[in-house]
Amino acid sequence: KVFFTLSFMMLGLFAFSQAKVEIGLKGGLNLANINTEEPNANFENATGYHGGLYLLVKAASFGVQPELLYSTRGAKGDVTINDVKEDFQQDFVYLDIPVMAKLYLPLGLNLQAGPQFGLLMSADGTTADYDGDGEPDPIDKDSYKNADISAAFGAGWDAPFGLRVMARYIVGLNDINDVAGAQEAAKNRTFQVSLGYRLFKVGN
Repeated sequence: KVFFTLSFMMLGLFAFSQAKVEIGLKGGLNLANINTEEPNANFENATGYHGGLYLLVKAASFGVQPELLYSTRGAKGDVTINDVKEDFQQDFVYLDIPVMAKLYLPLGLNLQAGPQFGLLMSADGTTADYDGDGEPDPIDKDSYKNADISAAFGAGWDAPFGLRVMARYIVGLNDINDVAGAQEAAKNRTFQVSLGYRLFKVGN
């Protein structure tokens, strides 16, 4: 459904005589966290990264930019169990597909918003010692949902000579836990800063 919707949007843009298409690379920093109401846990930002390709189709002051990104996310912090504070680290790798609508302002500045679809590729790290064996419990990928659906909001600058600068805040919309009986929902949150570079373009 995503790709069909994207295809129709692109065809609509191509109908304009001034349509431009460009392909480029992008990458940057992730400051990731997990939003949950777990009362005994203290979550902190975990530093990650992202990198991949983008495709921009632009007509007049409007553009659509789908991307394909390898992205590391997660969280770290501590949780209190039986009055004992224990550290944890959660590391996730996603294949992310944001599809951003871009509204262009003067001087190459732009506002961005759109959905992001993530496919969980791996999960690593530890949780607290819930089973009481004296060791942190390892993370099991099967305990997390394979898909992550988010809403992304941001701004950017299409600088001269093909340089692209972007900043986004990405809000997870679905619970990533996939454990029967889990009490609290957990949703990804990511602040993202990126640099991109246009490889080539077609059109004006």
